[in-house]
Amino acid sequence: MNMKATAAIVAAAVLLPLAAQAQNIAVVNGKPVPKARLTTLLQQASRGGPVAPEMEARARDEVVLREIFAQEAERKGIAASAEYKAQLELMRQTLLIRELFAKYQEAHKATDAEAQAEYERVKAEAKGQEFRARHILVETEDEAKKLIAEIKAGASFEDTAKKNSKDPGSAENGGDLDFAKAETYVPEFGKAMSALKKGEMTETPVHTQFGWHIIKLEDVRETQFPSFDDVKAQILQSLSQMKLQKYQEELRKAARTDYKFAEAGQPPR
Repeated sequence: MNMKATAAIVAAAVLLPLAAQAQNIAVVNGKPVPKARLTTLLQQASRGGPVAPEMEARARDEVVLREIFAQEAERKGIAASAEYKAQLELMRQTLLIRELFAKYQEAHKATDAEAQAEYERVKAEAKGQEFRARHILVETEDEAKKLIAEIKAGASFEDTAKKNSKDPGSAENGGDLDFAKAETYVPEFGKAMSALKKGEMTETPVHTQFGWHIIKLEDVRETQFPSFDDVKAQILQSLSQMKLQKYQEELRKAARTDYKFAEAGQPPR
């Protein structure tokens, strides 16, 4: 054997173990801890974003500690228990399902054209009027009648609301409810409000499940709708989720099973 061949063998004997070590973070009780575990943990923790040095250091500690604790669990026979095996199977299914759905969504992304069409559909359904009203909420009809008389006599509606309204969401703003469609309110309130003319106040208290209301209509306008660009991201996300739900339902219907689902279309997450 010549000197070059001998040198090559010696180099291989030295470098191969070093190469193997480069693929491992550590060796715990004679068992290597592969670097791939660290990579996976960092991907999960950072969600694909940048990894700070301190995060990587904590992750290295975590991976080695997991190996130490897992070896002890193995030594105590926990891995052979029926409870552990049942939980492991559930975890296996969870990971498989998560990957299945993630890959489906990656391959079936909603397009800009689909988002535009959905935007136009929702916008058409949203047409109508919005009402800007103020209200004062009190507990009794007599109290409401008393306040109506005070406002008619010249008291400020806004100041009266601040002093007397039991609605914590609007009282400090003088009873202002901002613009909303009549259907967003309970029926009694929405009906009374939409019957008013701009600037008018209800002559008699309006009773709802919340108490007695005095309502003043401040303004009316056609329903405002955000621009497509402002809501495009949300629409794309919603369409993607709808596609996934349809896929889940197709899988459920295609499966041969004697089981009767309590709620159709609700596969495990």
